[in-house]
Amino acid sequence: MNEVKNWAYRNLKGDPMIWFIVLILSLFSILVVYSATGSLAYKLRDGNTEYYLIKHSALVIVSLLAVWLASRIDFRYYSRISKLVLWLCVPLLLFTWAFGTNINEASRWLTIPVINQAFQPSDLAKLALLVTLASMLAKRQNSIEDFQKAIVPMLFWIGLICGLIALTNFSSAILLFLTCMLVLFIGRVPIKYLAMLVVICASFGSVAFMVGQRGGTAISRVEDFINNDTPYQAKQAYIAIASGGVIGKGPGQSDQRNFLPHPYSDFIYAIILEEYGLIGGITILFLYLALLYRGMKAAEDNDRAYGGLLSAGLSFALVIQALVNMGVAVGLGPVTGLTLPFISMGGTSQLFAGLALGIILSVSRGEIDQFGNIIGNQYKEAA
Repeated sequence: MNEVKNWAYRNLKGDPMIWFIVLILSLFSILVVYSATGSLAYKLRDGNTEYYLIKHSALVIVSLLAVWLASRIDFRYYSRISKLVLWLCVPLLLFTWAFGTNINEASRWLTIPVINQAFQPSDLAKLALLVTLASMLAKRQNSIEDFQKAIVPMLFWIGLICGLIALTNFSSAILLFLTCMLVLFIGRVPIKYLAMLVVICASFGSVAFMVGQRGGTAISRVEDFINNDTPYQAKQAYIAIASGGVIGKGPGQSDQRNFLPHPYSDFIYAIILEEYGLIGGITILFLYLALLYRGMKAAEDNDRAYGGLLSAGLSFALVIQALVNMGVAVGLGPVTGLTLPFISMGGTSQLFAGLALGIILSVSRGEIDQFGNIIGNQYKEAA
């Protein structure tokens, strides 16, 4: 046991509670995705259920490797490359909208040649924007009232990236916008400038609505929710939740996975509630809230404004998306198409969630020098 602890201490840098949460969510993801993809395996793989088990397990391992690698890099280095990545994302998002792979009436994916793997540029853009925003805010703390030099560049990037993402994915764009608003508020940006951001993003959003691919779908979903006109997928999710009860039917015993569209991604929380019951659903909710708490704790304990804003922004992005996904499954909001981070089956979404969590872990380590020597308070005490 002591050898395991020593190995973990040497290799798993950062907040141990965050590591515990991500490992539990990842292991749970393998179980529930294996169950939820049963009907998909019979439709597309002649009943080969192990295909999706192996594929998803490999993606989980890759995402955990991304967490590990990102956690070992000094978080200050991310600000040096984020602006370059952000510039790269602009043509990528435009190209995806115009020529991307169309799935479910939206061109959100680019297929990478050779490996034939779908890639969502919006995931990269979200991560790059939040890192860049934290860096810009930290550098402008002493001139935060200077609208021209301090505020305009941030408003421009938020409006541009959210607008480009909205061309193919309104729900992700809105979620990113709200996260950016929270980061700006924490970064002491005056309320009048936040109101200006709302106007700017509304303008970009209007353009995206007119020329984008998902404007009509977004409106119809909101109208259905307001008018209590429950769509098919939501009805099936409610049946799954109701039949799960308090303790659930048990792992692998879901019936609604055969009827619910995308039970392994958008509505995976309904499958969790069906198989693991209210107890399992509350446990998952608690893990995400604990992740938010530890992310904010890392932000509070960090001495630099950049580290605090970075950890807060990425924590909000991950947990708010999780709360929205769970809220949709239980009928608290319109259908969005957002996945459940670390649990839903996915490729790039899981990878970039791992990178985001690794950056949070890097912040929780405390500052490190160029030779990798730990000088954070947490590790000083441990030594």
